[in-house]
Amino acid sequence: MQITTQKIDELAHLARLEFNEEQKIKIKTDLERIVVFFDKLSEVNTEGVEPLIYMSDRENNLRLDVIEEKISKTEALKNAPYKDSDYFKVPKFINK
Repeated sequence: MQITTQKIDELAHLARLEFNEEQKIKIKTDLERIVVFFDKLSEVNTEGVEPLIYMSDRENNLRLDVIEEKISKTEALKNAPYKDSDYFKVPKFINK
């Protein structure tokens, strides 16, 4: 794959970035090195190698979600600066 200034401009546009000419030269060099590296990887014989999906065989030990009432509505609303019976009141921030 040939890295051109036009390709860098397209990538910059997609990423909403702007580069000066000096930066484009450095990016072109970096991208060419990346492409060469990936071309080297394609030379590796992967015949019979299973794809790696996870980095380890360990499983996550997640706890079950158990619904518990830790605090009552009354206690939760006790220190609220603005409240209305069972609800917190917040300032209006959407203008229609």
